[in-house]
Amino acid sequence: MEDDAPVIYGLEFQARALTPQTAETDAIRFLVGTQSLKYDNQIHIIDFDDENNIINKNVLLHQVGEIWHISASPADKGVLATCYNKPSDSKVLTCAAVWRMPKELEPGSHESPDDSSSPAHTLELLCHLDDTAHGSVACVAWEPTGDGRRVISLADSHILLWDLQESSSQAVLAGSASLEGKGQLKFTSGRWSPHHTCTQVATANDTTIRGWDTRSMSQIYCIENAHGQLVRDLDFNPNKQYYLASCGDDCKVKFWDTRNVTEPVKTLEEHSHWVWSVRYNHSHDQLVLTGSSDSRVILSNMVSISSEPFGHLVDDDDLSDQEERRPEEKSQEPPQDSVIATYEEHEDSVYAVDWSSADPWLFASLSYDGRLVINRVPRALKYHILL
Repeated sequence: MEDDAPVIYGLEFQARALTPQTAETDAIRFLVGTQSLKYDNQIHIIDFDDENNIINKNVLLHQVGEIWHISASPADKGVLATCYNKPSDSKVLTCAAVWRMPKELEPGSHESPDDSSSPAHTLELLCHLDDTAHGSVACVAWEPTGDGRRVISLADSHILLWDLQESSSQAVLAGSASLEGKGQLKFTSGRWSPHHTCTQVATANDTTIRGWDTRSMSQIYCIENAHGQLVRDLDFNPNKQYYLASCGDDCKVKFWDTRNVTEPVKTLEEHSHWVWSVRYNHSHDQLVLTGSSDSRVILSNMVSISSEPFGHLVDDDDLSDQEERRPEEKSQEPPQDSVIATYEEHEDSVYAVDWSSADPWLFASLSYDGRLVINRVPRALKYHILL
């Protein structure tokens, strides 16, 4: 029996990096990276048993430094990338590397759940994604579909396309481009679009959002002053190819049609502090999650700009039949955009929110104090969407 009550897990370390295990579509699994200056950093593998509403965890040691960003291979359940701080001479550099977890921790290996006394496991380094010649790495994004061989890294003002070869043991630079002009030319985040045969990437630097074509590594669109302050995060609508969501330090979440970037299609102003994270639901793109320094997670129903604006997938045939509907159906207004729920389980800045890749109704949020909360879409809404 599933329950709408949240499940809370404390990492005992500060943390800001969260990702679902993208290649795993059977088990509910999230990876969380810690930020500790005193102790060895760790990646916590969080397996959620939704039948019994309990969390099983395993710990991987990440001794190279504090984790700022984590992303999982879309093709290989055992492979992930981290961006981490490495103190060097006088300054701290953020590096990126690709790792493999031990075989026995891959999903479906049916190890017994760990208790706290069990030993931590070690990660196998596959390759580095930088020679630090390009500066500090803000994030790593995998090509969403495909064999997990292509990744983008954003390092200071450079966007770098890597080809992972020899079972990911070697990263070959396949293309690059750089920001030019004045202002703060430093990338903060980027997402790889699942559309256009995976040839487009969106990036954020300062208040600007840019689109890039990965074949030519050239800019295809530019949204200047997309937000009044720094843009923190981006996400593509998985079902509408030109739609992109952004969020930032102006407390706003904006939705863009990249064919016409003069104005956002829609703006949400529900948070009272910086918005760090925005994510579309993979199956039902009207469901949008946001996390903020106001310690809240907000689930919004952006149905008017979704692929199902009338509550179900719209077909051209459906629209032409509207005239023939019975009169009492005509008065039905399309559903309105609304906040579905505000989640208050965190007491610190929520740096990351993400949907499970195995259960479309389940999501996780992570606050800086190391609290991970697993929540579900309210059951009434779930049945309303499905029925």
